[in-house]
Amino acid sequence: MRGNLTTQGYCLSDEERRRLAVGLRFSTGTCLLLVIGALALESAAMVLALSGIGLVAALTPRHPFDLVWNHGVRHFTGQPSLPPNPARRRHAFKIATVWTLAVGILLAAGASVVALVLGGLLVAACATVTTTNLCIPSELLALRERRKARARVRVTS
Repeated sequence: MRGNLTTQGYCLSDEERRRLAVGLRFSTGTCLLLVIGALALESAAMVLALSGIGLVAALTPRHPFDLVWNHGVRHFTGQPSLPPNPARRRHAFKIATVWTLAVGILLAAGASVVALVLGGLLVAACATVTTTNLCIPSELLALRERRKARARVRVTS
């Protein structure tokens, strides 16, 4: 779990990670439940609304559901507020935004089977990050950054 959060760009101590364990999963868990509901209803409007929420999360330091956590839920649970989302996590939200937008457009166009398959893959990715903090887009972005850094070292050597 420590490595997964570090890969997303968080610089947290073990104590901070422990205290934020639930809060850091709140936005992805809430999205997960909403995506499942939208797919079950085959609601293009709901999926498109979720892509709008994803766009806000991708372009700002706070996911809208982080604000729900920070200004509401955490007070009932006695948990700390969440830090801003690091750049790599926001980049992952950009990928999720495009993905949900595609699913919503496919549902609106009547291509339900393709939309549900892509939506199912989105649910799997969201469930993975919610349960394990393993964010596949963040892992791929980190891999790309490591490769670029190695290439720069070879060029300057």
